[in-house]
Amino acid sequence: MKTRLTFLFIFASLPILAQDISFYKNAAETATNKLDQLEAIDSVIAKSFRIDADTFVTYSQKYISLAKELDSIEAAARKAMNLQHTLTVEISEPRRAITIINSVLAEKYKIRDSFLLGGLYLKRGGANSRINLEDAIDDYTLAIQNFGKKDSLYVADALLFRGQAYSTMGKFVPAGENYDLAYRYFENLKDYQYMAHAQQGNITMFSMNGFFEKSKAEREKLILKLKELNLKEFIPTELYNQGIDYRTQGKDALALDYFLQAKESTLQKDIGGPNYNTIIAALVRHYSKKGNYAKATEYLEILETHAPSFEKNEYARIFYYDSKARYAKAFDMPKQALDLANKKLIAANNLRYNEEIMSAHLLLSEIQESLGDYKSSLANKKKYAEKRDSLFNSSSANSLAYYQTLYETEKKENELISQNANIKLLEKDNDAFRKLMVFSVVAILLTFGLILLYRNQRHLKKKKTLQEEFSQELLASQEKERMRISKDLHDGLGQRLLVLKNKLITSGDLDAQKMVDTTIDEVRSISRDLHPFQLQELGITKAIEHTITQIDENTSLFISSEIENIDNLFSQEQEVNIYRIVQESLSNILKHANAEAGKISVTKLVDKVVISIKDNGKGFDFSEQYKNIKSLGLKTLLERTKFLNGQMKVQSKDQAGTVIEFQLPYS
Repeated sequence: MKTRLTFLFIFASLPILAQDISFYKNAAETATNKLDQLEAIDSVIAKSFRIDADTFVTYSQKYISLAKELDSIEAAARKAMNLQHTLTVEISEPRRAITIINSVLAEKYKIRDSFLLGGLYLKRGGANSRINLEDAIDDYTLAIQNFGKKDSLYVADALLFRGQAYSTMGKFVPAGENYDLAYRYFENLKDYQYMAHAQQGNITMFSMNGFFEKSKAEREKLILKLKELNLKEFIPTELYNQGIDYRTQGKDALALDYFLQAKESTLQKDIGGPNYNTIIAALVRHYSKKGNYAKATEYLEILETHAPSFEKNEYARIFYYDSKARYAKAFDMPKQALDLANKKLIAANNLRYNEEIMSAHLLLSEIQESLGDYKSSLANKKKYAEKRDSLFNSSSANSLAYYQTLYETEKKENELISQNANIKLLEKDNDAFRKLMVFSVVAILLTFGLILLYRNQRHLKKKKTLQEEFSQELLASQEKERMRISKDLHDGLGQRLLVLKNKLITSGDLDAQKMVDTTIDEVRSISRDLHPFQLQELGITKAIEHTITQIDENTSLFISSEIENIDNLFSQEQEVNIYRIVQESLSNILKHANAEAGKISVTKLVDKVVISIKDNGKGFDFSEQYKNIKSLGLKTLLERTKFLNGQMKVQSKDQAGTVIEFQLPYS
């Protein structure tokens, strides 16, 4: 039952996916806004990636065209890069990939991102590697030149691919240089997978230069390392290459063993891929040579199931046509063999793969001889000999240069080892003393530095504490002095003015009486400002509300308020500081903000009171205003907040109003 449900789920999901893509396809077709259309196309691309290659390619091209039309060249570049692999590998249309990339590179001056510019050349090189190796090398070189410092991983890729192209063309010295550089890059980046690729390239060059024992030893080490790193997908390639080495040496039985191992070790996901088909082609060739019709036919049928993927892949076609031509030649189909051998020659010439060009001429000569066409056979035999001599001389020179490079490298390494050994012997006696001296000096300097750092931190901490204590004491003494002056005004001058008023009432002098009343009101106002007696009379909540009412009634500033009851949460001294914070904040709005309206909220939370004061005035830069020596008001607010163990937050910008929030804890 479980199995049946699983299949139902899988098949049910397919229509949902199709509907999903259809929705975005429809959106792409009906959108009137080009940016909306671009977004819908991008969704189709994302939904079809690695699921529907035709849809992915079609909509990727639509995206690139529309992005270029909108002058979004970098967006077009990203899609062109993503499209290259599908066109080159999955659909086998590398020329189409090159055309699309070229259309983006035509506007490369609009690309600022080094990753994109270098990536376009790198991807074009990948497509050219299936068509023309010299063009591929040029592209990899351009990629390296255009990548930036942050693109070291992609520089390493370009070096690796350029090394592979040089190696295939028989240019072993530059190939070795590129492989070594790529290996170092990958090693620094700890990219073990691509370190293995670079090492594979070097091992292949040992084989191509005839160092079969060295290549076998290095290949066995690499296979063990690949197993340790669980990089099993690379093992079939190494087994296949070892089989090729044995075939080159005429050890056909060992070659067959390694070809079969390569086939069996291919992962399920790689069956049908380029490397797998190359292995199958090698088995067709082996069994055809041995006259084993049944086995050769069995593997040829496997190869034919993947034939459509070879149509536009020059490299794959070389081995496909080679194996089929040898099969036809071995089993009495010479005319068919001749046609296939010619196709192999065309593919090898297109790719400029000299070794396979030579092989194709020899194969053609043998087939034409069996057909009795001795003139053509001799002509191809002559071309084979010319190419062989040319390759022999070139290969000999390359092999000599490559071997000499290896020799010189090993010689220099040995010289360095010898020199280092002598230096170590000479320094051995002094090494311990030097280390002790260095350690002692470092320890003394470190200790001295720690002492200085500790003393400096203590001094700064003490200085900060003294400053805070002084500020708190200054505020406290100011409040006491204000209270004393307020009391003197209220009890002394205020009482005398009341006596004077009573006498003036008796005398009937109304003008003098009005002057005395005005003076009494001013004295009371000054007294209230100096010390808020309403705190004792009404409590902190009512005192704040009273202050807001006074400002609202006597100024043009409109103030709204939301005040929660916070009575009996703080000590009397703390309440005075809270009142002063509100009073001074509102005073700052009146004096400096040029505001039309303000709002004050007092909110009681579980463990703290939050006071928020906002205005719609001109605002200010807090950091600059705080540094201004004249801005004593802000500094006083901050000191009062510290006295209450609270936090003060200011949000303000020029012409954008101000919000000051005070968070004051209580127990």
